[in-house]
Amino acid sequence: MSKKVIVVGGVAGGASAAARLRRLDEDAEIVLFERGKYISFANCGLPYYIGQIIKNRDDLLVQTPEKFKARFNIDVRVNSKVIKIDRKNKQVAVKDLSSQENYNEKYDKLILSPGAEPAKPPIKGIDSSRIFTLRTIPDADTINNFITEHKPKRAVVVGGGYIGLEMAENLRHRGLLVAIVEMLDQVMPTLDKEMASSLHEHLHEQSVALWLSDGVAGFRQSNSKLIVALKSGMELSCDMAVLAIGVKPEVRLAKQAGLEIGSTGGIKVDEHLRTSDSDIFAVGDAIEVEHFVLKKPVLIPLAGPANRQGRIVADNVAGRGTKYKGTQGTAILKVFDLTVAMTGATEKELQKAEMDYEKVYIHPANHVGYYPGAQQMHIKILFSRPDGRILGVQIVGKDGVDKRIDVFATAVRCGLTVFDLQDLELAYAPPYGSGKDPVNMAGFTAGNILDGTADIKHFEQLDNNNFLLDVRSPAEVARGNIKGALNIPVDQIRKKLNELPRDRTIDIYCAVGIRSYIASRILRQKDFDAKSLSGGYSSYFARTSEKLLEGKTGQQLRDEFCTGF
Repeated sequence: MSKKVIVVGGVAGGASAAARLRRLDEDAEIVLFERGKYISFANCGLPYYIGQIIKNRDDLLVQTPEKFKARFNIDVRVNSKVIKIDRKNKQVAVKDLSSQENYNEKYDKLILSPGAEPAKPPIKGIDSSRIFTLRTIPDADTINNFITEHKPKRAVVVGGGYIGLEMAENLRHRGLLVAIVEMLDQVMPTLDKEMASSLHEHLHEQSVALWLSDGVAGFRQSNSKLIVALKSGMELSCDMAVLAIGVKPEVRLAKQAGLEIGSTGGIKVDEHLRTSDSDIFAVGDAIEVEHFVLKKPVLIPLAGPANRQGRIVADNVAGRGTKYKGTQGTAILKVFDLTVAMTGATEKELQKAEMDYEKVYIHPANHVGYYPGAQQMHIKILFSRPDGRILGVQIVGKDGVDKRIDVFATAVRCGLTVFDLQDLELAYAPPYGSGKDPVNMAGFTAGNILDGTADIKHFEQLDNNNFLLDVRSPAEVARGNIKGALNIPVDQIRKKLNELPRDRTIDIYCAVGIRSYIASRILRQKDFDAKSLSGGYSSYFARTSEKLLEGKTGQQLRDEFCTGF
């Protein structure tokens, strides 16, 4: 006897589960309920449709209900909202949003993929028609139509995460002046702060104003303008605002049905993605997962994991017993001309988890310098002591970031160490990389620390009692330096050993850490206590450059939004 499977939610996880299940079981009766008008749409592409990078709206429709039905023989019911789960009688109550009629539908197995909804806190004035959220195609249509009809000139984006940054970029593409308001002291909270500093600078270059460490206290209308009142007392004047302060798992159905909710607020599932009811499974943004590195419950709303979970849950409904092995948070984001990517744990998370780790920074070019167009990347790699297992990686740059993060993500998933990175045989030709790829270089740099070849220091560990040595060229020093450092270019170190103290630790820095490492090797073999600053002046400056936000450019950008301008 064939089983009847109901899938609630028809986007990434739900659609993947339904399609996979049909490939495994041709005889199963599969019903997919979607409360919206569309299934399997590309919600990651919505900001780019608003920015007119994606010009054809239909390109966002990966599948239509009609095509899904024809190919997979699945009963797709759009505009149908599941309003209740009756676990005892194994049925769901459904409201047809077109006819407003309610009816019940029986199931043998139930798959929940309700997703997440944009966070919308109870702030005064938040229901203004000039305030938008972005999660669905109708949301995108509403924003697009507002811009077309009202021709706004200024927009405030509340939140500096994925959607906030994508919306800032695409609203700029539409010709609007944009300000980002973020409660944290950095944009992109899935990065460590020093890695986000490049984004802050680049956003200024793209005429995006930043209000960091500030939040929204309320909204109000003033004639044709929307006034955004900040907690600091500042008031911003704009024509529209986009709320991008994160999402929260949609667990209403699960709670109503008495399913267990995890400590993070997501639906609790086991390694087979089964809920506390053995006949009900759940996938996607609504569920709590185990972090692959930290081994703790987390919410990570990403499309890649949701699609894989859909496939795995279909396996388990079909009786295959496939396990989901956790989410490591691999992600990538375009921010104007920059690319930012990450995988695994951040330093903030490792500190909170009290894990023993070390870190290194490198700043290699995406390909060999003699081939035209080489561009610098900023890479931070976190690894465990003493075995060197890779715990997390963050990269900010332009070309070449995407392929490096995928190598690092694979290394994290496979439990590789920094020593394994040294042995990876990666494709090389001058237009694409280097004989020693940045991935290899990360392995060499980290391996040198663990095997004792290098003794490093990080920028936050600089000690005024130590002797500070700058081994860059005089021209580089003139462009910026750490106060109090003696400048001896690396190639002159051997001739000037008598100028260096033997009774003090010598902290050495250069531009990115290569020359300081060479200098430290020379000095250590001459019985000096020498340490190399990881990442060099580039990493030091990234950590200390937040004063740029208070500079002339930043203030000019913010002045555009001051009330009464």
